[in-house]
Amino acid sequence: MSLSDSEFSYGGGGSDYRPFRHISRDRLLYEMLRSAKSGDSKAWKVLIMDKVTVKVMSHSCKMADITDQEVSLVEDLFRRRQPLPSLDAVYYIQPSKENVVMFLSDMSGREPLYKKAYVFFSSPIPKELINHIKCDTSVLPRIGALREMNLEYFPIDSQGFITDQETALQELYGNANNIRRFNTCLNNMAIRMATVFASLKELPNVWYRSAKESDESEPTAGRELVPTKLADAVWDMVSKYKSTIPNFPQSETCDLIIVDRSIDQVAPVIHEWTYDAMIHDLLDMDGNKYIHEVASKTGGSPEKKEVLLEEHDAVWLELRHSHIADASERLHDKFTNFVQKNKAAQIHQSGRDGSELSTRDLQKMVQALPQYTEQVEKISLHVEIAGKINTIIRENDLRELGQLEQDLVFGDAAAKDVINFLRTKQKMSPEYKLRLLMIYATVYPEKFEGDKGVKLMQLAKLSPDDMKVVSNMQMLAGATKKKAAAATGDFSLKFSNQKTSQAARKDRTDEEEETWSLFRFYPVIEEVIENLNKGDLPKSDYACKNEPVPASKGNSARSSTRNQTTQAPTTAPNSIRSRRTANWAKSRASDDGYSSDSTLKNVAADFKKMGKRIFVFIIGGATRSELRVCHKLTTKLKREVILGTTSMDDPPMYLTIHLK
Repeated sequence: MSLSDSEFSYGGGGSDYRPFRHISRDRLLYEMLRSAKSGDSKAWKVLIMDKVTVKVMSHSCKMADITDQEVSLVEDLFRRRQPLPSLDAVYYIQPSKENVVMFLSDMSGREPLYKKAYVFFSSPIPKELINHIKCDTSVLPRIGALREMNLEYFPIDSQGFITDQETALQELYGNANNIRRFNTCLNNMAIRMATVFASLKELPNVWYRSAKESDESEPTAGRELVPTKLADAVWDMVSKYKSTIPNFPQSETCDLIIVDRSIDQVAPVIHEWTYDAMIHDLLDMDGNKYIHEVASKTGGSPEKKEVLLEEHDAVWLELRHSHIADASERLHDKFTNFVQKNKAAQIHQSGRDGSELSTRDLQKMVQALPQYTEQVEKISLHVEIAGKINTIIRENDLRELGQLEQDLVFGDAAAKDVINFLRTKQKMSPEYKLRLLMIYATVYPEKFEGDKGVKLMQLAKLSPDDMKVVSNMQMLAGATKKKAAAATGDFSLKFSNQKTSQAARKDRTDEEEETWSLFRFYPVIEEVIENLNKGDLPKSDYACKNEPVPASKGNSARSSTRNQTTQAPTTAPNSIRSRRTANWAKSRASDDGYSSDSTLKNVAADFKKMGKRIFVFIIGGATRSELRVCHKLTTKLKREVILGTTSMDDPPMYLTIHLK
């Protein structure tokens, strides 16, 4: 019996450097499940998990993967279970008192439920619980392993994870008097974040959005300290790994930056025009599950079919970060090319035209049919999805709304434009009008002072509850502070009402390729990551728990050509996002960094040459535009950028869960 983390090596830049999500999966399957066996054991075993670890497992592995590791049965720790004394059991559980008591009750006494127990804790276990286990002498000989797996996060993407805390904004930024709730939320967040670095064997430089000097009696003072407190907790936990995990790095190997949702109040509500974002914003999705109707094989009424839009779907992988118009065109081209190149499709088409099929034609068709059917189904699925999205865009005038949203953010629209839009679009969905006003309130907070906001809500025919959403958003951003605070760079998100020429954000027109119309918007976190990579984070806004030595600044070829001109901090208040060239069409020859042959796939064979990883953690939820940016910057910076957050939010979810 041993209590230690695995000796597997996954550190950045090492010989086993692999993509983030692969490491999570491999640790669970091989380091945990495959290692749980003894010489006299039968091949099959039972896997027992609690309500948290079962979600961790489901985010990383499929049931077929688990079965391949000789697991015959998956059980819930707290449900009554049938004794299987001839089989070994793997316990993957949180290190809580309730879980340990339940484990001991399973394995103690004359007739334990299982022959031998291999216990893996998802995070560090307190010494008192270890002593509690050691006190039960009947259980000790039945324990095959007792280890800390240190894996309690939830991978949602090849470069993204969540801590599964949808109510984090309310718990950390809501009722300031509920200290116990605050501490529990923050501690769980820190534990789950720390296990990411334990799994990857990375020791981070911990950067965080620092709080400003303020009157501690102000209600916003406690909110500003949340990133600081989280950084303290994470650094404390990760530092201990240096002495508790074999082969854990003793010096910093990566960068972590911690911010919260107030850094960018526009990103969660603006319409993001990529295929993936539009799917989750406009369609009725259950996570990544999409339900559609397919023709019945028996000739009856259509049947409902569930599909997962994930990385195993090559079409989705290629199109997910493309503009919806680009995705639609590519799908049309794909289907046309497929019909031209596929024999079965050509024969099927000629049959439709009334031509007689020869025996040889039928033979060729049968040979190509399985692959043909699968390919047609995949392409047809995405043609259907894109068609639904385009219909919703057209029927709800979303292009016009999207143009106004982005004009507001870039300083090209003012109060009269919003008022005219609301007057002429009375029948538009209340959700869309509310999102527009939230962007307007972020850009022009003074327009919501006094009864001005109430009048705007009345014009938009929105309810008092909707007004409360805007107020909650402003409170989170610190928008109720004195205007003088903005001049000193106080912790809030306000944009100047001047035109783009007055913007504090640098103009990126020369840097970015021409893009599709309504593709100008980019989240604040993009510039934060780029500045972190160059070593240019404003010291007035960001601090580091373990300041790296200046010589290590950059980690990128681009760092040698840093722009030395003086400019305002990129994340300063009262800034406007830089203008980007907007064209409805762009050259197909360019690699936008989003196709299935780019991002990590483009550099997977050459990981050793990539720089140190960058981890970004956003307290209070992240958006699909921010995840897209991490994929984009991985290619651009040659550093794997991993996004972590408390939850991955689509606009309807953000409004419902976080602000209402």
